[in-house]
Amino acid sequence: MTKKNKKISAAILVIGNEILSGRTVDKNISFLASWLNNNLGIKVSEVRIVPDVESRIVKNVLSLSKNNNYVLTTGGIGPTHDDITSKSISKAFKKKYTYHKEAYAILKNYYGNKNFNDPRKKMAKMPSGSKLIYNPSSAAPGFMIKNVICLPGVPSILKSMINNLKKYLAPGLITHSSTISVETVESNIAKGLEEVQKKHKSFVDIGSYPFFRLGKIGVSIVIRSSNKIRLQSCHKSIIKILKRKKIKIFKGA
Repeated sequence: MTKKNKKISAAILVIGNEILSGRTVDKNISFLASWLNNNLGIKVSEVRIVPDVESRIVKNVLSLSKNNNYVLTTGGIGPTHDDITSKSISKAFKKKYTYHKEAYAILKNYYGNKNFNDPRKKMAKMPSGSKLIYNPSSAAPGFMIKNVICLPGVPSILKSMINNLKKYLAPGLITHSSTISVETVESNIAKGLEEVQKKHKSFVDIGSYPFFRLGKIGVSIVIRSSNKIRLQSCHKSIIKILKRKKIKIFKGA
């Protein structure tokens, strides 16, 4: 088991022509990234989107699995001809693409003998040796093989399965965050933030995000760190710079 105080990374691989064409707006990336970090301390290092093309899926799964503790894929595990994620991952890891006995039984029970047709049977096929991720919404399970986790693309179904995924993931360092919202433009604070970032380089990440609301131009300064003491120290340093420059800090910062 991976130690809890170790940095653990995950990559997200979104699979589907409908995402690349713009027909479907992806909602899974932000949900998964937030859930992984806030609940398990697993940092998402990279996100890729690929079409329903076997060679592209194989190439990206192998690349991401080598460089991350986990890879989470979304999409392509349904009953239609273009749902090729399971078959592609079987090929990537040189595993037999076959029916998972338990998955087959779950789906047969869900649909009944009469309605359990070949396309629905297909959803029980996956790499041999896969562990199931149970689906309380529509029965068809996701699966995990090696360090790759395959989930459906439908956001509501994916969310319903997420707690059943938790047991397969080793927790890492939770990243804490602090936000300071100010009434200014980024160029006025860029140099000061750079100085603070250099001072806390190995422990803290600082990001600045401009906004325009209620007729006011502002910047949200977001500080992230797994070390609460460093986070607080960085927060105080930025507040001092802002006060020295007489930049208005919104209430709550």
